[in-house]
Amino acid sequence: MSSARSKKLDGGADSVRTLAIVLGDQLTHTSPIFDDFDNSRDAVLMMEVSAESTHVPSHRQRTALFLSAMRHFAVELMERGRRVRYTRLDDEDNTHTFTGEVRRAAAALKPQRLAIVHPGEWRVLEMARSWEDALDVPVDILPDTHFLCPLEEFDDWAADRRTMVMEHFYRRIRRGMNVLLTKDGKPVGGEWNYDKLNRKAFRSAPATPPPYTPRPDDITKRVMQMVESHLPDLPGRLDDFRWPVTRAEALRALDDFIERRLPDFGDHQDAMWTGAPWLNHSLLSTSLNLKLLDPRECVEKAIAAHEAGRAPLNSVEGFVRQIIGWREFIRGVYWREGPEYARRNALDQHGALPKMYWTGDTPMNCMRDCIGSVLQHGYGHHIQRLMVTGNFALIAGVHPRAVSDWYLGMYVDAVDWVTLPNTLGMAMHADGAVVGTKPYASGGRYIDRMSNYCAGCRYDPTRRDGDAACPFTVFYWDFLIRNRTRFAKNTRMSMILKNVDRMSETEQRALRDKARSLRIEFGVEQS
Repeated sequence: MSSARSKKLDGGADSVRTLAIVLGDQLTHTSPIFDDFDNSRDAVLMMEVSAESTHVPSHRQRTALFLSAMRHFAVELMERGRRVRYTRLDDEDNTHTFTGEVRRAAAALKPQRLAIVHPGEWRVLEMARSWEDALDVPVDILPDTHFLCPLEEFDDWAADRRTMVMEHFYRRIRRGMNVLLTKDGKPVGGEWNYDKLNRKAFRSAPATPPPYTPRPDDITKRVMQMVESHLPDLPGRLDDFRWPVTRAEALRALDDFIERRLPDFGDHQDAMWTGAPWLNHSLLSTSLNLKLLDPRECVEKAIAAHEAGRAPLNSVEGFVRQIIGWREFIRGVYWREGPEYARRNALDQHGALPKMYWTGDTPMNCMRDCIGSVLQHGYGHHIQRLMVTGNFALIAGVHPRAVSDWYLGMYVDAVDWVTLPNTLGMAMHADGAVVGTKPYASGGRYIDRMSNYCAGCRYDPTRRDGDAACPFTVFYWDFLIRNRTRFAKNTRMSMILKNVDRMSETEQRALRDKARSLRIEFGVEQS
């Protein structure tokens, strides 16, 4: 930002009618916070505070992404004539907490009211709710209209259901939006869900088109330098920053995906390959979660590609389901289950998160590649998150909060509303079967089937004994043995539990002993 723009960012000393607080994941000009905004009487408050990068250790790229996108958005606001009070991370008077900065701004600007769009995290929502009493200023918390399903509507849908099933919710939303439906209300193609077509593995090294990568501009470069100098202890690397930080860049990334990777997205969306983190995935979750993109426009462009014959139905339906189905469902679960959801530990697991999650140093090819991608890029696609790093933590017995905190801090697209249910619920099965009716646990054979990771690995995915035993395979069977009684009434587990029952006590004891030695080796438990 130029020096002139920097001065404007300081705001002024005049009192204001409304102080509109814009958080780092609320970067859209269509936000309801601007519906009644008067440029002559109101002001915007934006805050870079270190507490948001350190309450869980935040990846350097995640921090740089949020701050750069915020600074670009603040410039856009000023170009529209908005008055902006902006606290930079390196400001001398920065209190480095949201509450501290709101307090400073309220003292300086003396607003008649504070306004904020519903935050994406219980922790921040509770802060916002406390400001009215703490500052003696009314606080209006506005609904987040970025999302397709209001929270009240989700609660109404979930109220009379014994279990919340994403597929049922997805069909409801799809009908409501009239998405991929025939004139008589039937699903286009005759099926609601084409997931069964989307589980192919690559037989050889994939030649997928590289994604659009915006070059860091001067604002982003300065943010990157500031993160390195002011938050030097944050994990991850910053040298390969590639994420959109403006709406213009996000729209270009959307168009790039629709034209170049959506056509082949469906078939191999669950596949993995060493050294190929992007494959045909959209990489749009950062732009969606910062609100640089609207989910409606993503869906519309995907459907237009299908109708024009440029993308097959299984690819388009799979992409649409991620956005209007899974994304909205997970948000509904997060807010419906309440702030205590983060403390759940239904499987009673208490192991430590292995050091390799911070270093990538492990002889397991799959974990080295997946964690390496997180450290280098702050990214991993959904199967790497669920069936490799998440699966390992689940079957090894790691405490779910340790895992969900790592996911929240280490992925560039992480916001608590989406990360917590996906991790604590889906990956760790720690929420009492709210998100998933069975644990997503597997041994090494699944990874071998869906990737090339096992080729040349020192471990054999078919072995559960001896030095070559795959830790995934050992931990998987140990996990089933440990939880045999807990899963006894789960009909989706009955077939695999019969295999556990066929093991002799000697076999089970040997497996438990092998698993314990591996947990000690990986630092999950103490000797």
